[in-house]
Amino acid sequence: MKRTLALLAAAAALASCASGPDISYHPAAQILPANIKAIAIRTAKNKTQQFGLEDKFGMRLRDEFLRDGRYPIVPEDQADGVVAPIITRYILVPTQYDSVLTPIAYKLTVLADLQFVDRKNSVILFEEKNMEAVYLYAAQTVRGGITEEQARENIWDQLSRDMTKRVLEGFGSVTGKSLRAISREAPPNQQAPALPNKALNPNPY
Repeated sequence: MKRTLALLAAAAALASCASGPDISYHPAAQILPANIKAIAIRTAKNKTQQFGLEDKFGMRLRDEFLRDGRYPIVPEDQADGVVAPIITRYILVPTQYDSVLTPIAYKLTVLADLQFVDRKNSVILFEEKNMEAVYLYAAQTVRGGITEEQARENIWDQLSRDMTKRVLEGFGSVTGKSLRAISREAPPNQQAPALPNKALNPNPY
């Protein structure tokens, strides 16, 4: 009996040790470089012929970063990193017609570029080209249809989610136009800093 009690006590002691504090090393995931503590959202550039796109998209993008909440959103002169979106193309194409050839359905496509700038070091950390959002919708003349402006709101939702995810979760990832290495290109209106005279290595993966 005494031997059984001793074995049970030893087992309990071992279980207590096993369930104690975990002192193994668990490094935090590297989302953005450690020097990026606060982010600014630059007003989007609009390179299309559609007036006013940058205002609605800019507000939606800012809302998405605020909703995420991982980094404070501050004025650019107080930021470590700057999100710089550029709306490059706006394409509205009829996809369906009625019996008198009036469009009753459309496909709206918006393309945008994204740059993320390390403001203090004056370098573009990454650039994502041709991020695309597509929305198919019925014209407002059709029952249940919507306006072009309402379709744009869906486009801004798509693009803002994609850009937020690209910045906060995709740093260092490689897509069709990105490299892991820091870009040599300086932000607009700033001189590029001197970097080692060494060619950028393409992504090895």
